[in-house]
Amino acid sequence: MTAESAETGPVVSDSAAVPAAAPAAVPTTVPGAVPAAVSAVPGPAAERRLHVLTPLRRAWVPIAATAGVVAQQGERLAEWVEDLTPAVRAVVIAVLVVVFGVYGFLSWWFTHYSVTDTELRIRTGLVFRRTAHIRLDRIQAVDVTRPLLARIAGVAKLRLDVIGTESKDELAFLDEREAAELRAELLARAAGFAPAEAAAVGEAPQQELLRVRPRDLAVSLALNLGTWAAVLAVVAAPLAVWWFSDSVWATLGTLVPILGGIWAATAGRFQEEYDWRVAESPDGLRIDRGLLDRAHETVPPGRVQSLRIVEPLLWRRRGWVRVELSVAGSKNGVLVPVASRAAAGALIARVLPGVDPDALDFRPSPGDRARWVVPVWWKGYALAVSGEVFAARRGRLCRRTELVPHAKVQSVRLIQGPWERARGVADVCVDTGANTTVTARVRAADEAAALLEAQADRSRTSRADARPDRWMT
Repeated sequence: MTAESAETGPVVSDSAAVPAAAPAAVPTTVPGAVPAAVSAVPGPAAERRLHVLTPLRRAWVPIAATAGVVAQQGERLAEWVEDLTPAVRAVVIAVLVVVFGVYGFLSWWFTHYSVTDTELRIRTGLVFRRTAHIRLDRIQAVDVTRPLLARIAGVAKLRLDVIGTESKDELAFLDEREAAELRAELLARAAGFAPAEAAAVGEAPQQELLRVRPRDLAVSLALNLGTWAAVLAVVAAPLAVWWFSDSVWATLGTLVPILGGIWAATAGRFQEEYDWRVAESPDGLRIDRGLLDRAHETVPPGRVQSLRIVEPLLWRRRGWVRVELSVAGSKNGVLVPVASRAAAGALIARVLPGVDPDALDFRPSPGDRARWVVPVWWKGYALAVSGEVFAARRGRLCRRTELVPHAKVQSVRLIQGPWERARGVADVCVDTGANTTVTARVRAADEAAALLEAQADRSRTSRADARPDRWMT
């Protein structure tokens, strides 16, 4: 196999995507924002502690470790416990409760966070100390999540998407009001507000754009071919195992993981995507979702590297689509779980200004050559290039259309194996900053070579002309 590549110019790291040019005059308040109580927010360098209920969460660490020991040494411990008197057993339980409580309290006591002029500092660790220095200008999103028990207790978890890190730093738990105020302050600092002004900016206003009805979400899950395939597996796989092994335990061992997969694809997904709302605000598109655990996430403006439109076979008669996205350094992978094409197109226009998926002119792969490389499925491949995006389509049963803004392309590659070379076709791969690749499959070799050079030029030009993005402006 051979591969050729054309770099699209100097590689732009994620930090370069962070706004570098601020407006001439940054407003001290956002129009329509609700000011936070300045007196409730400590000074920029003041250390703050987490919520007083946090020790209860931290106590689960030694509890889980103890449960693991019990599970591993269950028989020996049972014999040891039988030899103890009821009074001694009560003392042992009391000692364990005290140890767990002390561990949770000390881990909470030694955890602090503070916001300086340039960074968020998180100090943790009871035995081994760890201090995380999170630069404010590298924060991509600040999400607020509220698990069921946290909602009952009135606390929330703050999770931060930071450029250059795969895992999210988090503050768990904070009072709900404090979490909202800290999120607003961090976003204001990242937007370029002065430290004295950031605490008074408050939560930026928002306008709701779309809300997914629970009925539509339930119907969309029922019309998913993957769901029906899983149901069929639940019936067929255990019967096959029982037929060949005649063992109840082997049958149950086969049934349990399949049921877990069905739960994740149906009821689990329903509760995760329940009451999905998308709103627009100066700090990006806000997503609120969840039945038991509520999550408040933000899609940062200008940082979307690619976007995917998914159209399952049974959805097409209803005109429904699912929109997924890739954001560098972020785990926010879904823009809307199910929506009409018109509603999804309106959201896509907010994320990628000037892009209309229905207006793209897709050209299919050359049938006289492609059918010998990818039999049957070659009809699902198509390519469209507009002034704003590189778009590739694939799939027949479940159609997927992937869009990449030219300014987000990091490199372009042409791949051609021996069989493709013999048939005169090649693949053109476009790489983005979110470690994703969009591929235009089985294009004519001369078309692929021309596309390689043209796409490299388009990407360089688009990055040079792209406007810097800045929150809250």
